[in-house]
Amino acid sequence: MNRRVIQFLPAIFWFLLSFYLLTLPGTRFPKINWFNKIQGDKLVHIGMFAVLVTLFLWPSKTKWLQPSFFKVALLIALTALSYGIAMEFVQENFIPNRSFDTWDMVADGVGSFIPVFYIWFLIKRRIATG
Repeated sequence: MNRRVIQFLPAIFWFLLSFYLLTLPGTRFPKINWFNKIQGDKLVHIGMFAVLVTLFLWPSKTKWLQPSFFKVALLIALTALSYGIAMEFVQENFIPNRSFDTWDMVADGVGSFIPVFYIWFLIKRRIATG
């Protein structure tokens, strides 16, 4: 197997796991009152998408400090956000007992861009320290 493909296996696995979780019927999730009250599912979305983007960026971690890499990170984050938005439509139209939730999309976006902002911070810090 190609070395480059092997580097992306964790990201591919995480993507497939997230797809599986996002397409589970709503009845498969336990009802946890305190978790629902604090909107815990939003934290799950943030974490799931932050890990997804990080794993897709990880094979290129030696390039993170290059300003040109920031565009790649943005593209990956936008792709992840698009995936999150698409999954909300899939849940609404094809998954029993799941619904469209705008706040889930917001959480997906926050999670998708956390790694991008981290890379931006690293680039700015490197430029500032020379």
